[in-house]
This record gives sequence, C-alpha cells and structure tokens, in this order.
Amino acid sequence: MLFRKFSLAVYALLILIPLLVVVLTSVKTLQETFANPLGIPEGGLHFDNYVNIFQEQTMAGYFMNSSVVTLFSVSFTLLFAAMIAFGITRLNNWIGNVLFLLFAFGMMVPAQVSMVPLYSLMLDLNLTNSLLGLILVNVATTLPIAVFILTGFMKTLPKELFEASTMDGAGNWRVFTKIVIPLSLPSLSATAIFLFVMHWNDLLYPLLFITDNAYKTLPLALLEFQGQYATNYPMLFTGVIIASAPMVVAYIFLQRFFVAGITAGAVKG
Repeated sequence: MLFRKFSLAVYALLILIPLLVVVLTSVKTLQETFANPLGIPEGGLHFDNYVNIFQEQTMAGYFMNSSVVTLFSVSFTLLFAAMIAFGITRLNNWIGNVLFLLFAFGMMVPAQVSMVPLYSLMLDLNLTNSLLGLILVNVATTLPIAVFILTGFMKTLPKELFEASTMDGAGNWRVFTKIVIPLSLPSLSATAIFLFVMHWNDLLYPLLFITDNAYKTLPLALLEFQGQYATNYPMLFTGVIIASAPMVVAYIFLQRFFVAGITAGAVKG
C-alpha cells in the first residue's frame, strides 16, 4: 500500500511539474522566460499574453475554425458510426462479421500511409484550404474506431429487446432511435469525448491541407510562435493553455458519462 501511494505521488509530480511550468511561463515576459525558465515570475504575473494572443494573433478566428471542425466531425462520426454499428449487430451473420472486420482493418492503416493519395484526392475535389475538407477527412479517418467501440457495446444489448420491439410492429429505424440510442448514451458519450480530443488536437491534416490563414485551426496556428532561430515560449504556452481549456471543461462536465461508457458492457446481467 505504501509503495502504491509513493508511486502515485511520483506519477502526480511528473504530471503537475510540467503543467506548472507551462502555466507560469504563460504569465512571464519573454525576457523572464530566458533569464529564469523554471522560476516564479519576479516582476509579477503578466496576463497581457492572454490579451495579446487574441488581439494580435487573430486567435479568435483559429479558435472558431477548430470549434466548427471538431463539432461537425464528432457529430457526423457518431451519427454514421451508430447506424453502422446497429446494422452490424442486427445482421448477426457472416456479412455483419465481414463488415466489422473491414472497419477493424481500417484502424490498422497508419495515417501517414494514406497522406499522398488522400492529398491528391482532396486536390482533385477542390477541398484543400476548406473546413469542409477537414471535416470529411476527420469523419473518414475516425469512423473505424468509433464503429469498433459502439459495435462492441451494442452487441451486449439483450436480443430480447429487439425481438419484442419487432413483435410490437416497430421498424429498424424506430428500434434504433427509441431503444438503441437511449441505451447507448454512456458509450456514445465516451466515444464523443475520445473523438473530441482527437479532432481538437489534430495537427497532421490541417498541416497537410490548410495553407490559408483564414482556415487554420488552433494546433496549426500554434506553430506560428516557433521561428527558425527563436521561439516565443510565453505566447506559445499561452496558446497551449487556451487550446487545452475546452478539453478540460468537456471532461469535467462529461466525466461521469466517460467512466460509465468505459465500464458499459463489461458485465452482462
């Protein structure tokens, strides 16, 4: 027990110390950062970085772009994944198993492998430098993992519910909307948080498809604070905190659904 507490304390320190450094650096000047990188600000807390990052760096526009891309990507991925997972569980034969395996194989393909053909396709469709293009790519690349998670949960739902609903005259769409979706809310919430973190922090696809400043997302915009010969660490860390805030808030309000979604389906009965 003592060793476990000691290990947890060390682990907590490994997380808290870098976090504290990021927070303190965000309220320092550039001179204070280079003079004393790990120390407490001697000249007081400088919250001007939080004001300047929105006034001078058009961070509000980047924040809005990330919000739009993430919101629509998560919504469409959950919608399509839930319908596909329901269809696979309803088939309950070799066709359903083949479909499930196809989506499972989709999880095994690294994103870097498809970069060149994907860019060529988006260029032909005139979807580069477009938020719509980012949304479509996000949905396509994260759909397999969402289908994998939701199918695993829906397979644990009692078949008697489907049989009773069918006997009462309910069609597949009514069973899906009135029975499956309400029972799957914990798993859907957990998947939504997982997808939110993936899409909000995504740098690869914005870096690949976006060159126009008007369509940059937050992770891509943070690269602007890193130059060839010097990096503005106070502004960079301020941007990191602002970019991380929505994820922290989302987890605080949805943590009970996240925990329930992880444990959902673990025990039958």
